[in-house]
Amino acid sequence: MLRRLLVLVSAIVLVDVAFYSAITPLLPYYSDELSLSKGEAGVLAGAYAAGTLVAAIPAGWIATRIGPRTTLLWGLALLAISCVAFGFAERYELLVGARFVQGFGGAASWAAGMAWLLAAAPRERRGEVIGIALGFAIGGALGGPVLGALAEATSPKLVFSVVAAVAGVLAAAIVATPAPTTAPGATGLRGALADRTVVTGAFLTAMPALFFGTVTVLTSLRLSDLGVSAAGVAAVFLVAAGAEAVVSPIVGRVADRRGAVLPMRFGVAAMLAGCLILPLAEQEAWLLAAAVVVATAFAGMMWAPAMAMISQGAESAGVAQGLAFGIVNLAWAGGQVAGSAGGSATADATSDTFTFAIVALLAALSLALLLRTPARRTPATSH
Repeated sequence: MLRRLLVLVSAIVLVDVAFYSAITPLLPYYSDELSLSKGEAGVLAGAYAAGTLVAAIPAGWIATRIGPRTTLLWGLALLAISCVAFGFAERYELLVGARFVQGFGGAASWAAGMAWLLAAAPRERRGEVIGIALGFAIGGALGGPVLGALAEATSPKLVFSVVAAVAGVLAAAIVATPAPTTAPGATGLRGALADRTVVTGAFLTAMPALFFGTVTVLTSLRLSDLGVSAAGVAAVFLVAAGAEAVVSPIVGRVADRRGAVLPMRFGVAAMLAGCLILPLAEQEAWLLAAAVVVATAFAGMMWAPAMAMISQGAESAGVAQGLAFGIVNLAWAGGQVAGSAGGSATADATSDTFTFAIVALLAALSLALLLRTPARRTPATSH
């Protein structure tokens, strides 16, 4: 049952992330077609995360109350609707609105799917299971830029309608899967946010989201300025996501056996190094592309252990896993919005270098926190 459920949930997050990340090579296209500023491009990129930010806690609460299966069906319905709307939209406001609605669907799918999956997984394998699901999600990040480049080269209407049809097939598979039996948590959001482990995990989930949001917008636009095509931008992020997909399941197993802190130290150190190197590499397309691949691949080491930390902390506090992954969504979305929309607006007002310097400062503070935390006495593995 666990294997079948893992495949199903992984497929759902893969499709969701593929549509989300399809915007990367399309940003230069829409910027040219609609005469968007860097800030407006950032808002378009960050609209999905903004929707997730708004829906994160309600989606987690709904998954706990009405069950993961029904919540997943709602999430997939919103994904299908937003795919079609995005494909046929020709105005900036409609494009932003479609991605915002997709963020609602993503919040429901992630909270319900991961809660269902972790309810079926043994406690000692949670980091590994999260890592495997994230590996598939990163596979969606691999396919997303390809989808975007294909849509730019052919027809957004056709490409995103096909994604909507795939969401329908996954919904049929959900209907055919027996509903889980999960007990609701004893405490609510206040109890979760009072737990130090949950709060720490949420902060460490938000940090890579902030980094990725900033890097995606600023480097894709910069690569376009250097003459790289939409297909070329897609290729850069495809290679980066491929490297991250390989790393994620391995990191999940390491977090289960050695604790969450050790891999997160490496991840946040990679973010710090990336923020320092990326502005120096922006004059040469090949150098910037290489820096993006290396920095994002290693920064992705943060995801699985940070999410496992939230899951374990929530369980210790008596909080249902649906709500725990609502907190994961909230942390991810907050960081993503701050990186894509906030980072691009800051870059518009100042420079890319100044924006990366702010992220570097936050990464340095995170690294200092992790260096003061014992590598083996981690909330993710202890009670």
